[in-house]
Amino acid sequence: MRRYILRAGASSLDDMVLEELDEPRPGPRELLIRVRACSLNYRDQAIVTGNYFGGKLPADQVPLSDGAGEVVEVGAEVTQFKPGDRVSSTFFLNWMDGPPPPMPRAALGAPGAPGMLSDHVVLPETAVVPMATTLSFAEAATLPCAGVTAWNGLARGVAPLHPGQTVLTMGTGGVSLLALQLARAGGARTLITSASDEKLDRARALGAQLGFNYRAEENWGRAAAATAGIDGFDKVIEIGGTGTLPQSMDAVGPDGEIALIGVLTRGDDTNPHRMMFKGASLRGILVGSRRMHLDLNRALEASDIHPVIDRVFPFEEAIEAYRYQATPALFGKVVISV
Repeated sequence: MRRYILRAGASSLDDMVLEELDEPRPGPRELLIRVRACSLNYRDQAIVTGNYFGGKLPADQVPLSDGAGEVVEVGAEVTQFKPGDRVSSTFFLNWMDGPPPPMPRAALGAPGAPGMLSDHVVLPETAVVPMATTLSFAEAATLPCAGVTAWNGLARGVAPLHPGQTVLTMGTGGVSLLALQLARAGGARTLITSASDEKLDRARALGAQLGFNYRAEENWGRAAAATAGIDGFDKVIEIGGTGTLPQSMDAVGPDGEIALIGVLTRGDDTNPHRMMFKGASLRGILVGSRRMHLDLNRALEASDIHPVIDRVFPFEEAIEAYRYQATPALFGKVVISV
């Protein structure tokens, strides 16, 4: 089989190599999966450069958490799957349901767990879910990290998504666009931000009622709410990180909730005192559980939602996929076809 490896201590894409080795065999409670597609997330860029949690890789690592494919072989004690089943990976190996488990949490594509950038992979059956029946392999491969994150941010917490709510999403990456699609399907009114008017037009075509170019206004959190004609949003999908969190705290409305997801920007003014006067909440999102992935799949089937895929690269051009995903041109998800 073929797989990509990030060498121990990796600091750039120069440390990623393609290698060939014998096809693995599953253990008693494991599945051998023929991978058909993988997708990239921001955290994969951080792992390449050694800036992910824990720093540089202590050992060689197969990258990527997100993938989908077909079951080839099952271990003797597997009960949930059979050869031929169409499946996708989960982000975590050890978060089935309920609140997040204690640290450490093993996440695919990072130390302590396998990765999906391979034409075959062995996973525990508990780290796999059936694909949504309405999705292609490429579409299903976009969900384990970004999709489940968007679902967790919208459907869980103190103010789960319901019709009539107002939702603010940031940027036009995979999490934001799927959150937009889910919010619209759930009957919410949506506003999306971007620095590109062209991308805002594309987001409107996906169902965003309003778009806001944040470069036009320094205090764009308040301005976005004013554009929507409201005191503040019921839900804010905070993708930027601490650099944009002050804007989210201005944008969130009474009894609203900020789903804190992003780590893209850094900032100092994160005093939450202003939220006290609104009765608003700030909830940390670290992807989600296997149960959330199953719930997301049902929602996608019921609403016939298809994740937005920007570009698909062949397996042999995986490094080019990484490079493209890091450019400002990105709109949605980058997929690698295996």
